[in-house]
Amino acid sequence: QDGASPIMEQLIFFHDHTLMIMLMIITTVMYMMTTLLWNKHTSRFMLEGQLIETTWTIAPAIILVFIAMPSLRLLYLMDEIHNPTMTLKAVGHQWYWSYEYSDFTKLEFDSYMIPQEENQASTFRLLDTDNRIVLPMNSPIRLVVTAADVLHSWTIPSLGVKTDATPGRLNQVSFSINHPGILYGQCSEICGA
Repeated sequence: QDGASPIMEQLIFFHDHTLMIMLMIITTVMYMMTTLLWNKHTSRFMLEGQLIETTWTIAPAIILVFIAMPSLRLLYLMDEIHNPTMTLKAVGHQWYWSYEYSDFTKLEFDSYMIPQEENQASTFRLLDTDNRIVLPMNSPIRLVVTAADVLHSWTIPSLGVKTDATPGRLNQVSFSINHPGILYGQCSEICGA
């Protein structure tokens, strides 16, 4: 699915930015390797070069700064908790999740994966559930995640959200949804003790 939150859009831009830097590095290295393969000339002055050694030491450091600065900015934005308009609590159980809308009058329900025998043509195998959570668009949402039995991982890739559910510990993450639609989460880790 396409990115449906500002954080996911920024993650996609950062991915493209890093790939462009890698493409420039690979192009430069391939050019230098092909030049060395086809060049038959040797020179005694090429055995020692202070300028080229300084250049290929400083250039990677500058490239790493161009990758690290957007990365650190994005990490800070992902960890920032805004003033949430609503809070959702997700409790991981083996093979299902329980959800609680704690801002409302004790609204809670369980969400099970739809069995393969009951799948219809309009549902996605192993992604669709019997009870979906409904969240508002264009408002900051706080998600509190924990587990009842073993380790789990709550993730929605199109929102750029992934957090671990650990028994006895509350993990908190915030996000905001830009685009309306049905967003699918998936199990992305082996859950267990």
